[in-house]
Amino acid sequence: MTDFVIDTPPVVALEVAGSDAKFPVRRVYCIGRNYAAHAIEMGHDPDREAPFFFQKNPNNLDGSGNFPYPPHTSDVHHEAELSVMLKSGGTNIPVESALDHVYGYALSLDMTRRDLQGEMKKAGRPWEIGKAFERSAPVGPIHTVEAVGNPDEGAITLKVNGELRQEGDLNQLIWKVPEMISYLSEYFELAAGDVIMSGTPSGVGPVVKGDEMEISVEGLGSMTVKVV
Repeated sequence: MTDFVIDTPPVVALEVAGSDAKFPVRRVYCIGRNYAAHAIEMGHDPDREAPFFFQKNPNNLDGSGNFPYPPHTSDVHHEAELSVMLKSGGTNIPVESALDHVYGYALSLDMTRRDLQGEMKKAGRPWEIGKAFERSAPVGPIHTVEAVGNPDEGAITLKVNGELRQEGDLNQLIWKVPEMISYLSEYFELAAGDVIMSGTPSGVGPVVKGDEMEISVEGLGSMTVKVV
């Protein structure tokens, strides 16, 4: 048994629907501007350009149902997303076999300190301060491929205090799930425990303390997260 000089960090583990066992998280990849309408609202060309990714930290994922409003910001935005959980990986994975590596799917939110992200963009600096802060990725239980298949269409919506804010369909993803997995595997060695957040439809906007966000994906149910 290996001795460590400090206590080992806890393993980040996510709930799996219908199981007492949990899914351990290794890495979190997030694709940017993967719905055309969202690309437009963010001031970018919606044409299919090469995908780009940024990362959150594994311990940014949070299944508590609460989102603590973070410090040093006055403009926190919701971004409703479908997350993809991998059971295996590798490098240079062909698109045709990419779905063989998927364990399941979960509802998630890519919460963003938009004001800080904007400052970093203007300065040509990395976005982590706007994206990878504590508990910035609320996530629901994982639904296994055996239970829900590999959804490639279906409504994705987000309501804030009952008001519809975001609405799209998984068939509007510019880069589909198999393509994301294949592309990432050209640049990184993917592995079991990796999570890919697949992008958000248009309608992103701010939340404040006391707001209640409800994300729904057809076939996966819904998840409610309170801003506290």
